[in-house]
Amino acid sequence: MKKLKIWQKNVLMLIVIIVLMVSALLVQPNGSFGGSDGAAETMITKLDPSYKPWISALLKPKSGEIESLLFTLQGSLGVGIIAYIIGYFRGKKKNAIN
Repeated sequence: MKKLKIWQKNVLMLIVIIVLMVSALLVQPNGSFGGSDGAAETMITKLDPSYKPWISALLKPKSGEIESLLFTLQGSLGVGIIAYIIGYFRGKKKNAIN
């Protein structure tokens, strides 16, 4: 079997990701893809209607779009830090003198 080049692997991974995303929408076209926070809140309220949260958010975004933006920025920052660390150590290992 022929070894794939790096760009071919990247294209293949991108195709797999797109297929996974589209298949999720085909399986449940009218599905609600809510977050786990909302599901947890619903379940807690169902199990114990008298439950009162013991902490609240310091800053409440004015809209759901801003909340989504902040969540995405937080995730992107985390991925950037992890990718930098992995790249740093891979480069360090590659340039190390044996």
